[in-house]
Parts: sequence; C-alpha cells; structure tokens
Amino acid sequence: MLFSRSGNLAIDLGNTNTLLRDQHHLLLSEPSVLIVDEDSHRIEAVGEQAYAMLEKTHHHLKPIRPLRGGVISDGESAKQMMRALVRKASRPSLLRGFQFLISGVPYDTTPVEKRALRDILDQFSARHTHLVHEPLAAALGMGLNIQEPEGKLVVDIGGGITEVVVISLSGVAAFQSVRVAGDTLDEEIQDYFRREHHLAIGLKTAEQLKIELGCVYEPIASSTIGRLVKGKDLREGIPSTRWVNEAEISRVLDRPFRQIESCIHQSLEACPPELAGDLYRTGMFVTGGHARLKGLAERFHKLFQIPVHVDPQALLSVSKGIAHILNRPAAFRSVLM
Repeated sequence: MLFSRSGNLAIDLGNTNTLLRDQHHLLLSEPSVLIVDEDSHRIEAVGEQAYAMLEKTHHHLKPIRPLRGGVISDGESAKQMMRALVRKASRPSLLRGFQFLISGVPYDTTPVEKRALRDILDQFSARHTHLVHEPLAAALGMGLNIQEPEGKLVVDIGGGITEVVVISLSGVAAFQSVRVAGDTLDEEIQDYFRREHHLAIGLKTAEQLKIELGCVYEPIASSTIGRLVKGKDLREGIPSTRWVNEAEISRVLDRPFRQIESCIHQSLEACPPELAGDLYRTGMFVTGGHARLKGLAERFHKLFQIPVHVDPQALLSVSKGIAHILNRPAAFRSVLM
C-alpha cells in the first residue's frame, strides 16, 4: 500500500509492535524487533520475519528489541529498524521527504528519551516533525473530544509501560505510570513455569499463552479451557510438556495487574474534585495492546465502580489518533511538540 500524495506519516513506535499509517490507511503493523549479523553488522531481518527467527538464531545472529519500558534503549538499532520498516511501507520517492512526520511518545519520558526519538525521526527529511503524547493520541483514536473541559480517564496498557491520565482541555490534569505492561506479563508467565512446573519456556511461548489464555478476572476464568505448553524440563534437561488452563494463567497475572490498579488509584487520588465528578459519569477508557485481555472490564468495574469502556481496536488507537491530527494539524497545534 502506498502513502497518500501529501506524504504524511504517523508513527506508533511501541515495545511490541510498530505501526505506520497516513491520514486514511494503516500501512504497516509489525513486531519491533530486528536480527543483526554480529560479524558484518548487517540487518538480516526486521519485523515479522525477524520475529519468526526470534529465540531460534545461532551465535552469529543477534536478535535485538530496541525498546524497553516504552522508550528507546538502543538508539542505533532503533534507527536501523525504523528505516527498514518505513522502506517496506513506502515508495522510494517519499523516503526523500515528508510534509508532516508525527510520532507518539509516552507521557512519562525524559528530555533525553525524547531526544533519542527525535534523532530517529531526523533521518527522514520532513518539513514538519512533531511528537505527541501517546495517551492524548489514544484518546483521539478512541473518538474522544480532548479539547472540551469534561474530564476523561484514559488507561493505556502497552508493551513496556502502563500510563494513566486524566485529560481535560487538551492537557493532562493528573498522571501516573508504572513500568508494568505486556513484557512484564510475559516474564511473569516464564517465571511461574520455572518455579512451579520446572519448565523453561521462551518469551514467544509465554506471549502466545498470554494471548490465548490470558484472563485477569479469576471468577470468569475457565478451568477446562487450556493447552499443552512445550519447553525444556529443568531437572532432566530434555524437551517436555505441561498442561495449563485459563484459571492458572489468571492467578499468574493477578500480581502485575494489582500494580496497574494501584497506579490507577494514585491517578484518581491526584485528580481535582470537579474532574473526578466527570469521571463518575464518563467512566474509564482502556486502550493499548493489552486492553483486550479477558475479564479486564469486569475486574476494573468491580474495583473502581465506574463504567469501563474497552477500545475494540486497542492496538490501533494511538496511530489512529495521530492520523486524526495529520488531517487537521492546525487544530491540534497545542498537543504537538
């Protein structure tokens, strides 16, 4: 698919997935990973192809995830990955320049972390290059009016960070974040299998378990829905399998979700009283790639006693919001950095 003639590009650079789109179409959605040959320093694979090779490479090929905790941890690798992904999604003429280039960035980032992202964007010649805070973009992507004074509570559960913001008048009135998100859930599942089943499993297997059996509200978790998990027996050192069900995975995910709930509590405590009254009416809007976990709406509603709205296209909300800004950049000048 080609970019529109205006040559605008929206970037959602995430821990788990990177999404590229213009004002109208999703152009690319692929894993944020690349494989590099350590001898020649050449990129062997990026995106979907690299993810298929993850945890299966030999010692000459190095898998790299350039983001950690929602921010760039390896600037040079992130720059190479982004260049390769943009090349996959665009026609060659547009690589020489864009009109508007806008990327999302977590609200909880330091100036140094923002500078690292700008360095990546600067490799593409663009007449206007901007950053926008991801919770604001996600709210726009969910169809919320962020410019009105009515408060809106947005919970963005991504791959590396969970951000909780109360939005009013195109700004953030209250904010909390915690570095507990999708990556933490995967690691928690891995640790559980090592500890309880004496089975070593890969991160890809843990991620697949989270997608297939992930439930965060134990009363609705099934003890009959499950699957066999393949890994390496830590006592015998041989391939082995274990059976695991949805209720078991639900108990594993409980601890990290308690940390997310504590983050939401802190944000609500910092919220001004008038905006808190708005939230009682409007409720909570949950987005991000892990908003789709089974039982999330029921769990949050029971604890916070307010309506919970889960974005049906949670993975796309930030990129959709940035595309909305691309359509009317002058109208959203106040949220652009």
